Amino acid sequence: MQQTERVPLTSIYRVFFEIGVFSFGGGLVPWIYREVVDIKKWMTKEDFLPGIALSQVMPGVSSTNCAIYVGQILRGAPGALTALVAMLTAPFCIALAAAFAYKWLLGLPGFQETMIGVAAAAIGMLLRTGIEAARMTTKGLAPMAIIAVTFVAVGVLRLPIVPVVAIIGPISVALAWRRAPESVPETPSTPEAGA
Repeated sequence: MQQTERVPLTSIYRVFFEIGVFSFGGGLVPWIYREVVDIKKWMTKEDFLPGIALSQVMPGVSSTNCAIYVGQILRGAPGALTALVAMLTAPFCIALAAAFAYKWLLGLPGFQETMIGVAAAAIGMLLRTGIEAARMTTKGLAPMAIIAVTFVAVGVLRLPIVPVVAIIGPISVALAWRRAPESVPETPSTPEAGA
């Protein structure tokens, strides 16, 4: 990825802090995608997609993994640390406050319904990101088959994700490698001696 200009650490902090503050009920990776790719245009779709894949297979919470990936791409190790700290600061403080106010919040009229609505919105954002990723990567029968097998194995049969990825991952990479066009770097032609 070619960065045309360095993204300030303060901008990275601001974006991920806002994501941490305003995103309740999950769906953080789609929100990160929207902010970083659609709105700020710090990354392209092609640059962001590996982050989605890595954030899902790496240990830990996918949203924090994705934040670390984006920060690393934008500004290296300082960017990764900034994005992670920014994303966790507000939820940490809010979780502490909510723990003290839990009984009071449950007594608020419409609180539970609001949380259900927020969760539904998060599912919608996650679905949109999944469709975007599928559009970009599913050109042909093999990628569609990989997606279908993974969905059935994890979503329907409830198999553990680590063995599924350990088996399907190498197959997927081998198929993609085989289908990738060979790109041979062109060497500049040099005039023949005596010409």
